[in-house]
Amino acid sequence: MRQTTRADRRLARRMDQLMDQLMDRRIDLRLDRRSGRSRRGAGAAIAAALIAASVAFSGAAALAEGPSPRPAKLAFGAAAAPSNQAPEAIGGYAKGCLAGGATLPADGPGWQAMRLSRNRLYAHPAMIAFIERLSDRATTELGWPGLLIGDLAQPRGGPMLTGHASHQIGLDADIWLKPAPRRRLTEREREGLSATNFVAANRLSAIPAFDADHRRLLRAASEDPAVARIFVNPALKKALCDQVAAAGEPDAWLRKIRPWWGHDHHFHVRLNCPEGSPNCRPQQPPKPGSGCGAEVESWLEGIRNPKPRAPGAARKPKPPLTLADLPASCAAALGAAPRR
Repeated sequence: MRQTTRADRRLARRMDQLMDQLMDRRIDLRLDRRSGRSRRGAGAAIAAALIAASVAFSGAAALAEGPSPRPAKLAFGAAAAPSNQAPEAIGGYAKGCLAGGATLPADGPGWQAMRLSRNRLYAHPAMIAFIERLSDRATTELGWPGLLIGDLAQPRGGPMLTGHASHQIGLDADIWLKPAPRRRLTEREREGLSATNFVAANRLSAIPAFDADHRRLLRAASEDPAVARIFVNPALKKALCDQVAAAGEPDAWLRKIRPWWGHDHHFHVRLNCPEGSPNCRPQQPPKPGSGCGAEVESWLEGIRNPKPRAPGAARKPKPPLTLADLPASCAAALGAAPRR
């Protein structure tokens, strides 16, 4: 195993200096949506230097004893623009990156994007196409005034500085359960407007506002052939099962609707690996069946009768992913020139 060199130590110190500048000065790395250029040239220069240093340092530290490798989220979180590469989803949904990402416009014919300051409106073109299809169907066939779109991915995907463990390869999208208003939201409203919690206080059922309109929208999303699965809160999955049974509707589409903690305010769409992404790692498909009955009840039973945790027992946090943990081509995606 190669020993840490003086150059490695200098690179580590430089990384610390760059991160201090990036974080302490709170440099705004967001893109100006009109010009497509960084709002502050100094911020872009620091981000580019940080990305290059992270790529070099992570590779060296993976081979050497000494300084711990930098968390990959620092470099991916600093990337301000997609890479100038062919589109490719690389790796797994929670351990990968995005090359040649496409940008979702803040406003579309049937959607409005939220929380613009997060700079998470990037995805594989397959996801952009899905949002276009779903929003068109929602507004022309299902009576929705429009969709509110939450987080997709960072400009080059990868681990996020805050929030999601997944959303790394451009194939995940959060869509609010709250319909869009029939007017264009201001930028301030997009930052501050609250999402609606559709799970009842008992955590076992949905509120009455979770109705047939939501069921029809989720069915339309689930039946899209590009969709692998859709995550909703277990209480919302149970409500969908009950609604479908009461309406006497086919339930095959419920197979893709998967219960998962959180997801009280939005549903999380995950796409299958698209063509042209040979390094994309798909999940196993959901088990056969609707997932109603015993399966969803097992999730709710954990709420009714939670297992006691041993005194003093605490879940040990996982160490953050480093660039060495990700597929090798993620270093190239991170270090590639930005798309103009």
